[in-house]
Amino acid sequence: MIAAINGAIDDISRAMRLHRVWIALAHEDIGDQHRRTTLGPLWLLVNYVAFVGTFVFVFQPAGKDATGYAAYVSIGLLVWFYLMEVMSASVSLFQREESFIEGTTLPLFVYVMRLALQSVIRAGYAIMGCVAILVLSGTPVTSPWLWSLAGLLLILLVTPALITVFAFLGAFFPDSQFIVGNLLRVGMFFTPVFWVYNGQDGIQKYAYHWNPFTYFLEIVRLPIMNGELPAHAFTVTIIVSLAAWVIALLLLGRYRKQIVFLI
Repeated sequence: MIAAINGAIDDISRAMRLHRVWIALAHEDIGDQHRRTTLGPLWLLVNYVAFVGTFVFVFQPAGKDATGYAAYVSIGLLVWFYLMEVMSASVSLFQREESFIEGTTLPLFVYVMRLALQSVIRAGYAIMGCVAILVLSGTPVTSPWLWSLAGLLLILLVTPALITVFAFLGAFFPDSQFIVGNLLRVGMFFTPVFWVYNGQDGIQKYAYHWNPFTYFLEIVRLPIMNGELPAHAFTVTIIVSLAAWVIALLLLGRYRKQIVFLI
């Protein structure tokens, strides 16, 4: 196990030294996805705002303040869409990068960071929309927002680990890209993205307390919405993040040289 972790760290360190490569590739990906469009990457902002508006209009609970619910949904969708895109895109990562993997000697982690940076850039447009909605809804800017920033940074830190785990999952089990996609679509309704948990019993109770995605949402949402430090949510997300990194290092260290035979 120690040898696997050392091999993974070596692959990561070599990829970090090649940061100009994956930065350039990520920017090229974003440009290619919106080439010849009028708004370009601004479509990412438009799509996010449209989703928030639709969810607020359709799912706003009766008697609940519309502006407060808009802030609640905007933060929930920001985090959920980011995590969903990272995981769903990661499952087919090594298949998409097959020509590079077979034709170059780049560290495998280069492709992980390429997707990670691409996801961060895309999320940046959603963050602009989220901040605008929070300001327009009258949400006061207070010092607890710094805890939300810390929550976002924690999510960014675990992103490469999630990508690595799901990329190897897709390499070992090609059908998992369909399984993961379906589970994420269903999982959105079992995660408090747009529904509010107020101590209800039944399925919502278990979906709230036993769903790890809940805590990734809460470390960003609760400091802004309630002005509080969600210590329990941070504890859970840190534990999940550390576990993800351990699994990612073991997979990367043990199978990085065999991946060419799996794709």
